Amino acid sequence: MEVNRSFWKGKKVFITGHTGFKGGWLSLWLADMGAEVHGYALDSSTEPNFFTVCNLQSHLVSSTIADIRDAAALAKAMQHARPEIVLHLAAQPLVRYSYAAPVETYAVNIMGTVNLLEAVRQTSSVKAVVNITTDKCYENKEWVWPYRENEAMGGFDPYSSSKACSELVTAAYRRSFLEQAGVHLASARAGNVIGGGDWATDRLIPDFLKSLDDQRNLIIRSPKATRPWQHVLEPLAGYIMLAQALYENGEAFACPWNFGPEDGDARPVQWIVEYLCGQVPGASWQCESSPQLHEANMLKLDSSKAKTQLGWQPRWNLRIALGMTLNWHKAWRQGEEMAMVSQAQMHHYEAPSKAL
Repeated sequence: MEVNRSFWKGKKVFITGHTGFKGGWLSLWLADMGAEVHGYALDSSTEPNFFTVCNLQSHLVSSTIADIRDAAALAKAMQHARPEIVLHLAAQPLVRYSYAAPVETYAVNIMGTVNLLEAVRQTSSVKAVVNITTDKCYENKEWVWPYRENEAMGGFDPYSSSKACSELVTAAYRRSFLEQAGVHLASARAGNVIGGGDWATDRLIPDFLKSLDDQRNLIIRSPKATRPWQHVLEPLAGYIMLAQALYENGEAFACPWNFGPEDGDARPVQWIVEYLCGQVPGASWQCESSPQLHEANMLKLDSSKAKTQLGWQPRWNLRIALGMTLNWHKAWRQGEEMAMVSQAQMHHYEAPSKAL
């Protein structure tokens, strides 16, 4: 199965978190395929950001700037859009920030999910819903084996545990309300996504690019921490394929799904920074010497189910993903039209043999 452009033409889609990094790329991709995209999110938390750099608002049918914690505003926006498909990406997405703001993290990531699913219950047009959570929703045992969808939920830090709770909320709403209403609800878990247009704090690639722009050393926290790195288009392709499968085939796909990279692309932080420094003359790094907050050391995903049942496959290995990210950032620095640059990368991803 491939990303099916013809399926999305004219589909009404509601995306929460469309001003964020992943939500922005997803919104632009769906709009590029002809979907009628309605967004709901707070203003982007960074400046610059993908939403404004790509003039994303001009590609959408509507863009509502509001809080996922405002249940009434969310329900009103969804009922106005009358979507057939809902993709929920709005979140507090940062592990380290969750230590500083645990109440906000739990309110956004748990009650935000509840509010979203309540809005779905009040909107009769909805047929398929994908709740995007994270690979960090698993109870991390620091083992070398990849996690499968049936592993226990958990989380050491507020962010991880809030996303595990979002998964539990999803399962409960599916069984208690949405199955019998004919609404097909799945959750999706991806790895550490990278790509052009991410300026978030406390993320490795954005931190590298910022240090490059500022002509200073990159400071890293945990050089041995291993993560399932992947280009942002990889899991987004999975979400797109999953939403179509839910719409067309229903309950057979209404369950959790992993969308991770190939096992060899789960690399330690030090490998990433050394590779990037080898690609960019003058780049350098050093390790943070002060004590750090707890973060998992080892985390991998088993995507066998998505490969066998959805036909989803990773297309870009880690070196290609890093190259695409550097190319996007270079184009932005040169003042190019970034929606077109992003769309060109999407088209290249969809047809890898086609030259950019």
